[in-house]
Amino acid sequence: MDPIIIITKMQKRLKQDLELVSQAMIEGVDNYDKYKYLVGQAHAYSTILQEISNLLNEKEQNEDSGTVIDISKRDT
Repeated sequence: MDPIIIITKMQKRLKQDLELVSQAMIEGVDNYDKYKYLVGQAHAYSTILQEISNLLNEKEQNEDSGTVIDISKRDT
């Protein structure tokens, strides 16, 4: 199976889980511990989704192009 398909499916599942947690928080919880748990889950899902997005971003993977200039290589 293509790795991109797997990653796409993982992202979809994480987004669904994040939506379920968000919905549960909106509907209300009966105690503060459960609320803290849901906030922790939401934070974890968001962090994982952001990391996957960063890894898929070509700008980070392509180290040869960018805005950093190597000043150690000067023409004299």
